[in-house]
Amino acid sequence: FVVYGWGTNGSGQITSPEGVSSVMAIAAGGNQSFALRSDGSVVGWGAAAAVPNGLSGVVDVKAGNSHALALKSDGSVWAWGNNSYDQTNVPTELSNVTAIAAGGDHCLALKHDTTLICWGRNTSGQATPPAGLSNVTAIAAGRLHSVALISDGTVVVWGNNTYGQTNMPAGLSNVTAIAASGYHTLALKADGTVVAWGGGTFDYGQSTVPADLSNVIAVAAGRYHSLALKNDGTIVGWGLNDSGQINVPTGISGATAIAGGDYHSLALKPNAE
Repeated sequence: FVVYGWGTNGSGQITSPEGVSSVMAIAAGGNQSFALRSDGSVVGWGAAAAVPNGLSGVVDVKAGNSHALALKSDGSVWAWGNNSYDQTNVPTELSNVTAIAAGGDHCLALKHDTTLICWGRNTSGQATPPAGLSNVTAIAAGRLHSVALISDGTVVVWGNNTYGQTNMPAGLSNVTAIAASGYHTLALKADGTVVAWGGGTFDYGQSTVPADLSNVIAVAAGRYHSLALKNDGTIVGWGLNDSGQINVPTGISGATAIAGGDYHSLALKPNAE
């Protein structure tokens, strides 16, 4: 599997290094991109993308505004990049982690017991999970807010709400996946439809889901844009397009994963034959 990128490229964030293959996961942050290879190594490109020496055995990678996280097979977490809000200071007691999320300047870690540990910027309470939060199955983080998917298919959102990013639609249920970035939130439902909210004064249509969108299997959020991966491997984008971040290149089909950065997008797909 190889990585394709589109949108702004001022820091080289859509130009993956030559020869990067055997990729199993991708992540996009502010002006940075990452690929997790099948051998457990991580490759980064763009600004603030230098991967720590000795990092190996990785099973997931996530990117924030200018920092990144890696989850290792032993349940430990590594962090690197900008540390203005202690976002790369992984709590020393953190262990048994099963999922990670990187927000603007904060981090989330889901533990095996379905509880959360958060750290980094907390100016809007984005790193303070609601009391009693448990049975979490997935996590996501925006610039100033955080999101948790609960095992019963409901969603919990907390943090800054200046832009309506925590104003979850009433009755939202049967959710199977979540995504957040910038100032909006996405939820993928079991029926393959997408629900979105937030944006406020930064509303560029990123929360206006295309009316005919269906058969979605994954969602991703950029700063002001949104992406959906359909079950036929095609990608749909909506929202701000000033850098071409929703203009999916012709010929990208059979995609298996998507990611959204500030003004760029990534897709993972099988090598061309």
